[in-house]
Parts: sequence; structure tokens; C-alpha cells
Amino acid sequence: MEHATLRLYVDAQFASPYAMSAFVALHEKGLSFEVSTVDLAAKENHADDFTSMSITRRVPTLVHGDFSLSESSAITEYIDTLFPGPPLYPVDPRGKAKARQVQAWLRSDLMPIRQERSTEVVFYGSKMPTLSSAAQESAQKLFSAAESLLVDDSENLCGQWCIADVDLAVMLNRLIMNGDSVPEKLIAYAQRQWLRPTVQLWINQTRPLL
Repeated sequence: MEHATLRLYVDAQFASPYAMSAFVALHEKGLSFEVSTVDLAAKENHADDFTSMSITRRVPTLVHGDFSLSESSAITEYIDTLFPGPPLYPVDPRGKAKARQVQAWLRSDLMPIRQERSTEVVFYGSKMPTLSSAAQESAQKLFSAAESLLVDDSENLCGQWCIADVDLAVMLNRLIMNGDSVPEKLIAYAQRQWLRPTVQLWINQTRPLL
């Protein structure tokens, strides 16, 4: 099963932070895989050939031989469990739980930031208006949590790098790259994550015009 073909379905704009997370994870493991794009604006994710693979009708979706899986954190955990290579999550149970906590939180909370600072800011250089009061509250919540997680000026969330560092850096960069006020410590953290070679592979993808 390990040697079956891998194919990752991502959004056509290469702007999904969740597709990015799965893409980076596969590269971190040194795996060979094919990338297929799905035009979400054209509702290609609702086409029969895609829904037969993705029960959630979302990207990313990973196809591994005759097995398919959606949702980025499920994909990264599957990859980490099945394949050898550098770990994507901390080995110790508490560290792994901490990383998964961060991933789950970033995917389910902070909606005002996600609404007012789309990833077009991050990957297309778009600029958005001043944050609403709700988004400012979310930003302060984000900063407080991130600073408490990065104790003793740690370069990563869990001592060594993990895939949750990518997810947190994307959320911070929604604000940083728009020119919003972000604590210097968190700017430095996000910039370090952005320079990681596997992250750069995603950043440097050729994107269609908006």
C-alpha cells in the first residue's frame, strides 16, 4: 500500500491554506506525488468524478491507490502514520496533542480574520480594508495564544518543527502581509516558517490571475 500512487487535489489558485498544509507535508516526507487542481469557482468540486473521491467535496483531497481522504489534518496524520521520514508531528503524545489542538483551533475559530483577510492577501498580494472590531478581537486572541505557545522564544511550537507551524504561520501572515499590526516576535516566527524550503515550493507555484 505504501508504494501506491499518490495524487493530491488542490484549489486551482493554490491559495487554500489547507491544501498548502497537505502539500508541504508530502514534500516534508520526501514523497513523490501528482498534483491535480480543482476550480472551486466553477464548482468542479461538485462534479461526479470529484465527489466520488471526496465525501466532503473539498480540497485538499488525497488519493492513495484505491483509498481517498479529505480534510488536511486527516491527510497529514495519515501521511505521518504510514510513511517513514521526518515526523510531521511530535513523537510524544502531549506534543502531538498540542499540535493537533492548534490545527483544530485554527480551522474552527477566528472566522472574522478568515473573512476579512482572505489568503488572497498572502498569495496574491491583495490589500483589505481596516479590520472590524470583531476581527481585531480575533487578532488579539490569536496573538495571545501564539505568544503563549512560543515559550522562551522558541522557533517552533513544539520544540522541533511540526506541520502545525505552517498552519499558524499562514494565519499570522493573513495579517502581517496586509500591513496590520502584529507583535514583532510573531512576525519573526512567521517569517522563519515562510522560508522553509517545502513552504517555498507552495509559495512559488504559478497562479492564475484573479
